Amino acid sequence: MSRSGYTLPVFACASAVAALHWLRHRQTLKVVSVDLIEPAQIVEIPIEQVAGLSENMALAITHSDPGDNLDLTKNTPIWAMVEWREEGEEAVIIQGGEGIGRQLNADDKPAIYAYAQRLLKENLHRMLALGEKITVTIILPEGRSLAVRTSNAAFGVVEGLSLLGTTGISQPLSTPDQLEAFRSELQQKASRFESLVFCIGENGLDLAPKLGINPDRLVKTANWLGPMLVEADVLGVKEILLFGYHGKLLKLAGGIFHTHHHLADGRREILAAHCALADLKLADIQVVFNSATAEAALKYLRSLDASAGSNWVERVYSAIAQAIDTRSQEYIQSHSSRGAAATVCGSILFDRDRKIIVKSKTGCILMGKLC
Repeated sequence: MSRSGYTLPVFACASAVAALHWLRHRQTLKVVSVDLIEPAQIVEIPIEQVAGLSENMALAITHSDPGDNLDLTKNTPIWAMVEWREEGEEAVIIQGGEGIGRQLNADDKPAIYAYAQRLLKENLHRMLALGEKITVTIILPEGRSLAVRTSNAAFGVVEGLSLLGTTGISQPLSTPDQLEAFRSELQQKASRFESLVFCIGENGLDLAPKLGINPDRLVKTANWLGPMLVEADVLGVKEILLFGYHGKLLKLAGGIFHTHHHLADGRREILAAHCALADLKLADIQVVFNSATAEAALKYLRSLDASAGSNWVERVYSAIAQAIDTRSQEYIQSHSSRGAAATVCGSILFDRDRKIIVKSKTGCILMGKLC
């Protein structure tokens, strides 16, 4: 069995709790309790160091432990600086310091997302008396250097890492144990809903509710799309909306149903093939094929549309979305005994700015049902 650990927001919260405890009691904690909220569980997090920086400010340090997950943040230091303040209405203000990324598509706000904000604020509010106010600054000293090894920039997050996630539990995303956990979640939700939404990662899980999709219908798949589609069909799920970042989801248009890059890629080949089928000029197809990332290829197609008034993005990506639906349907049918009653798939693809690029015809229909 794989050993589960905790996500970055949990360790940021633990450091903040330890720093606030020092300000209030002038005591150094070696271990703090954190309420994960999601799931409803209290965990103990070790604290490496606590220091008073002034009468009104303290700093605490812990280290990330994602369990057996092969996460590049494993054992990275996480600092939280907490300071008393008198101004403002909010009791707890969360700021991003060095190593916390900036969101280019959100006015450079720190990349501290909904779950992390809730986790920090709810745990810290419990420690404050009426009228007390604090500012919390989260610092990842290694965040900037680690960020260059992630896909953060593809989602418009620069100069650091994100505090992203919907739960406090960190589990390996590419092991059979994790697949079993995803299947268990799918089984629970299939018993409640005929239509579900598959999200490969946290960006989809975070964006979908903002578009009005019922969060109870969301199922995380990580890279296990093929097995999860088959499981959905076995469970009698009527419809699946595939909702994801185009650089991942477009692999399905090429018949790749385990999307981890170590197993198979093919993104540029799939994009270039669809550009050719849409009669894009050879020179432009070559640019697309040689683009470093799917996002760069999309940007190039958008530049062609902007300069010539063309609609290459719509033509190419509409074809890709339809191919995703068709290949997914074929994949399900090849493993199904349900015939015409087999699970139906639609798709919606978004870009690094979390803006929708395209909805397939079936995706549009499913979106209307899910919101």
